[in-house]
Amino acid sequence: MNDSSWGAPPQAGSQAGPQAGAHAGSQAGPHAGYWGPSDQGPVQGAAPTGPAYDAHDAQHTRPMPIVPDEPVYGGDQDDDRGAARASGPLFRDETPQFRSPGPYDTPQARPYGAAPQNPEPMPDASQPASAPQKKSAGRDLGSAIGVGVGLGVVIVASLFVVKAVFVGVITVAVVVGLWELTKRLEERKGIKAPLVPLALGGAAMVVSGYVRGAEAAWVAMALTALAVLVWRMTEPPEGYLKDVTAGVFAAFYVPFLATFVAMMLTADDGPRRVLTFLLLTVVSDTGAYAIGWRFGKHKLAPRISPGKTREGLLGAVSFAMVAGALCMQFLIDDGLWWQGLLLGFAVAASATLGDLGESMIKRDLGIKDMGTLLPGHGGIMDRLDSLLPTAPVVWLLLVIFVGSG
Repeated sequence: MNDSSWGAPPQAGSQAGPQAGAHAGSQAGPHAGYWGPSDQGPVQGAAPTGPAYDAHDAQHTRPMPIVPDEPVYGGDQDDDRGAARASGPLFRDETPQFRSPGPYDTPQARPYGAAPQNPEPMPDASQPASAPQKKSAGRDLGSAIGVGVGLGVVIVASLFVVKAVFVGVITVAVVVGLWELTKRLEERKGIKAPLVPLALGGAAMVVSGYVRGAEAAWVAMALTALAVLVWRMTEPPEGYLKDVTAGVFAAFYVPFLATFVAMMLTADDGPRRVLTFLLLTVVSDTGAYAIGWRFGKHKLAPRISPGKTREGLLGAVSFAMVAGALCMQFLIDDGLWWQGLLLGFAVAASATLGDLGESMIKRDLGIKDMGTLLPGHGGIMDRLDSLLPTAPVVWLLLVIFVGSG
């Protein structure tokens, strides 16, 4: 913009026209002139006329604006120097900028966004305050207790009536657990661990361990692993390594560890040894749940199982040690109470590690439970998680303390 765009002052001999008369009468007002481009003061004279005057190019040199019927928010639409737009900011995080207030700015015509906004709504006095939420167990306790009592009756009845029946219960639990594990592996990871050789080999491990002892169980484990490798050869080679690896892991994790329960049963006081093993594991889980739910504040392994706390672990150890002392003193032949303290401590540690181990598996698979067979508990594997790694620990300590007899 240059000085040629502004109208020249009228000359001495110019004819007076309507515009000249209008400007002559406007000299007395406070807005009698126009500001030049250099802001050097008002330029007295007639208003610029002709095409040289362009409102778009005269952002800082314009006549007094006419007050509209309704307030126009945001300033001139042609202002490209950062003034607020009539429709609001172009971007959500753009801070609106407004022109300085003029003589016609009123509270009713305040630019949009100038009034401070309350980021949080005021509470509604008519709505009652929400009550604090109580801690939840996360499961249907009624169903969980009912299913747990039912399973306990079946196990105790089969355990003290005929030993072979309890071996059958172990075998059924192993097969169902293998089915749940292989099913989840295929659904979530696309890993196809062969179920048929796993189920047959798992049953053989449990029976051979009960009949012939640990040596026979190891042989059955080796043959099961070999069967998994051969069985998988009937399918395309893609994914062979991960499938057989998962199959061998499943064979060790479920049936082989469960075989130690069957081997406990072979002793003269076998049913009471198995009962001690089950009681200590259940008491450990119960102590961890009760103390952790009531007093738990410090997470034990938040990345693996956010619900477990250090206070819960102390509860598991305390409950299991007391129960171990009582069981060794009154249930196990030639057992001593101090041996029960050590046994209870070991059970609490192994049960907690077993629970964390399966939590790690389920977190990797992206699932909450391995199955839905047991209401309130999940699947069979969700009940075997702490029992399986605890079985060899209890079997070994009982053999050390009182022998295998």
